[in-house]
Amino acid sequence: MTTDSSSTSRATADGIHTFKGQERALRADRLGTGGLLLSVLAATAPLMVVAGVMPTTFAVMGIVGQPLLFVLLGVVLVLFSLGYAEMSRHVHNAGAFYAYISRGLGGTAGAGAALVALVAYNALQVGIYGIFGFEVSGLFATYADLEVAWWIPALAAVVAVGALGWLKIDVNARVLGVLLVIEVLLVVVFDIAAVADPAKEGLSLHAFNPDTLSGAGVGTALCFCIAAFLGFEQAPVYAEETSRPHVLVPRVMFLAVTGVAVFFALSSWALTVATGPSAIVGTSREQSAGLLFFLTEDRLGSTFTDVLHILFVTGMFAAMLSFHNVVARYAFAMGREGLLPAAFGRTTGTSGAPGTGSLLQTGVAAVLVVVFALTDDKPAGDPTAPVLHLFTWGGNIGALGVIVLMAIASLSVVVFFVRRGAAGAQAWRLVTSGLAGIALLVIAGYTVRDFDVLVGAGPGSSLSWVLPGVIGLALVVGLVQGAVLRARAPERHARIGLGNEAFQLDKEAERTS
Repeated sequence: MTTDSSSTSRATADGIHTFKGQERALRADRLGTGGLLLSVLAATAPLMVVAGVMPTTFAVMGIVGQPLLFVLLGVVLVLFSLGYAEMSRHVHNAGAFYAYISRGLGGTAGAGAALVALVAYNALQVGIYGIFGFEVSGLFATYADLEVAWWIPALAAVVAVGALGWLKIDVNARVLGVLLVIEVLLVVVFDIAAVADPAKEGLSLHAFNPDTLSGAGVGTALCFCIAAFLGFEQAPVYAEETSRPHVLVPRVMFLAVTGVAVFFALSSWALTVATGPSAIVGTSREQSAGLLFFLTEDRLGSTFTDVLHILFVTGMFAAMLSFHNVVARYAFAMGREGLLPAAFGRTTGTSGAPGTGSLLQTGVAAVLVVVFALTDDKPAGDPTAPVLHLFTWGGNIGALGVIVLMAIASLSVVVFFVRRGAAGAQAWRLVTSGLAGIALLVIAGYTVRDFDVLVGAGPGSSLSWVLPGVIGLALVVGLVQGAVLRARAPERHARIGLGNEAFQLDKEAERTS
């Protein structure tokens, strides 16, 4: 494999050569701390979590102590981030999870992780189209008195997101940033209003009492809540597009996970304050995903609530765009390392973005939205079917995949530093990675066990094993692909996870040939 004749090379701070041609490298120096942080946080879709995930967790699980769960999960993810961020100082690759796993556990494990990541992030991104289409359809009905099928705005969003995927990442960061800041500010306004006008129980801290986590639904509630954090782990995906990845990536990861934990803990507590801890479960079951809007209507008026509905939509759009960019970069990394056709390992000439990967994600999204539009069952004319199916199925498949990847990555961190003879110097990080890995495996176990609850299926439904089986199948297929490459193309197998460092090997080979 040779570099393009128009490529140039630049030595980064850690000695890795980045080749700046169109064909094989993402354009560097495009993201600073702010742009990277906004791109990562946009995937968490804060308003979607506060308006959708939180009321669902209160209602379905009956767990009052959701704020405490966010604190506990924040601790687990900080422990995970300590090792994960340290690994990011040594490995800069757009295929972050699978690159890290490859470096620690070998190329075959990395191939399995690569396919899991591609499937999981696609599922997360496509799943949002269901609730996006439903909400936009509702806005048309409410404000324009027009009946618009949910799949029309969903497909329009697929086209818009795909188009933006071809633009420079700094343009996307500006789009994401404006939407993110506004929706966060609106949630903060609600939080302040709830504290200023609490229910009859006052500013109760009962939701932080460990006794509130004694119910049978705690394990499943953990699954709901950890899904709200997804996005912070994406920072290393953009490492090749920053000027100082060894500094910026760890910084952004810690800012993201701690900021998200504090924000969600306080916002879920504000919901309990607004209704009263004793009434939060009942009110959530009554209002469902309308809980936040019901509470803001009473305290902040209809105009504020109308704006909140609009920002709910733009926040979902920002999340879809963020996940789209991640999928495109995973496809790019896999293409240049032989896990996908070589066409995916090339960037577009105008923006330096992973254009073929962007097209792949856009195509997958369009096909799945069309399939659900044609075949999704709508019992008794129920218009919420795309929300209950496309959103919940995609979201939970994706969440399971990322939880599994984080657990495996925790093990990979330990093995990576032990093999490098750095176990003593990194001892405390290895301990935190081990603890985080164990906790994540427990959460993954609860997720698989309770998948019927997570997707709203009956206890005997085949969905309880078919849907999580998608992640299992992706892992098996990826492992088989890795094993075949190891047997038939050992040189390609040895390059899995190397990223830009593979370019350095090519350059050295050219010099010695």
